[in-house]
Amino acid sequence: MLKDITIGQYFPGKSFMHRLDPRMKLLLTVLYVVSLFLVPDFWGFLVIGAVIALVVASSGVSLKVVFRGLKPLMFIIIFTAFFNILYGGGEPLFPNISWLAWIKTEGVRNALFMIIRIILLIMGTSYLTYTTSPVMLTDAMERIFRPLKVLHFPVHELAMMMTIALRFIPTLIDETDKIINAQKARGADFETGNIIRRAKALIPILIPLLISAFRRAEELADAMECRCYQGGEGRTRYKVYSFSWRDWAALGIMLLAMATIILFMIF
Repeated sequence: MLKDITIGQYFPGKSFMHRLDPRMKLLLTVLYVVSLFLVPDFWGFLVIGAVIALVVASSGVSLKVVFRGLKPLMFIIIFTAFFNILYGGGEPLFPNISWLAWIKTEGVRNALFMIIRIILLIMGTSYLTYTTSPVMLTDAMERIFRPLKVLHFPVHELAMMMTIALRFIPTLIDETDKIINAQKARGADFETGNIIRRAKALIPILIPLLISAFRRAEELADAMECRCYQGGEGRTRYKVYSFSWRDWAALGIMLLAMATIILFMIF
């Protein structure tokens, strides 16, 4: 299950999405999330689905990777759907079955609506890290928030911390998987017993994981210090970003999709 988590992973490539300016990809991701939460009904999801289809076709990253990343989040999706059904209104969906009277039409509709929204949200935002390296993300965030430097806001440090945290998610997941396998080889049982017993069984995993995380953080700090890293002041960049026709075309498509969803809201 841990190996199915793909958050923070980067897949190198030379596709259309890979060649987009990282600043534009951040902007497109924000517009995508806003559009997704503006969707008034199921018809709006068709527009979002068309956007996702274009992203998949132009990224070179298969949908199997995204669906594999959805597996660890199935509990959250099912949990959300259950409470939407439980507190939903409308007429009973099964009026002739007494023990299913709590399942109502409006609740089922809300549950399906939320499930689709969550899945599309994860799919759309995942392609930002799939097609953008951590270094490019750091540069993009730093350039976008550069005006905040006037207020003495630590823009470079914040962007660096966010990118490093995102980058170490796959590393810590691999480390957790290795620790679990090592504890299982020593006879540890993580699958039987009540909730309290399972929670106690996680202690032999969490302690080595925390020690490993602190050790990696110390090694990274030493490596940055050995390379005379001094933050963003006076730092030069190997690559200078500039918007191309690809960026404006992608922005135009996203704005068209957003305008279509707004029209659905109005009419």
